[in-house]
Amino acid sequence: MKKFIEPFQYITHDLPDLPHIRQAELACQAGAKWIQYRCLSKEDESLLEDINTIAAICDDWGTTLIVTDHVHLHGQADIQGFHIEDMNADFRSLRNRLGPDVTLGGSANTIENLLRLAAEGSDYAGLGPFGATRTKPNDYPHLGIAGYREAIAALAAAGLDFPVLAVGGVTAADIPALLKTGIYGIATSAAVYGAPDFEVAYAGLYNLVKTR
Repeated sequence: MKKFIEPFQYITHDLPDLPHIRQAELACQAGAKWIQYRCLSKEDESLLEDINTIAAICDDWGTTLIVTDHVHLHGQADIQGFHIEDMNADFRSLRNRLGPDVTLGGSANTIENLLRLAAEGSDYAGLGPFGATRTKPNDYPHLGIAGYREAIAALAAAGLDFPVLAVGGVTAADIPALLKTGIYGIATSAAVYGAPDFEVAYAGLYNLVKTR
């Protein structure tokens, strides 16, 4: 079942001075239609407290709530979907577990990862990193513009219509060239939370993606 995937996604981050809930509030106030809650620092009870509060905020604004990993919380809160960062995860089993209605996304770094996600029941992929990232430091090679062109060409060659979002070190200056590669959209964290004004930064990036 093909689902709607928002082309501009905000991913919350563990920040000492800006809690996940406040990030969600600010993003929704700036026009967010999709928030991915990515918390790596809390146990289930605290996670559910956050998720339930953010879910209520998202409901008020008509915003989709996706949770990074933590699939075991399925059914315990108003979560529309899950994003899985483990590139070796069994997406067929995850799809069977979650059912057809839950949105399921995954992370990819290579064309091989991307094709597997598309074949195994994922609804979209966050492909990256585009460049250097403060939010999710890793040793994966940076894809750059050329990497996204190659990925989109590989999907086309395989006859796959599969939403790909660029993630990892994307700035406002990068977005026009990225969108010309044929990707579906952008997912971001630091370009928003690291800006002097969270809402202004969010709205500016959102407009770049939505008005292409």
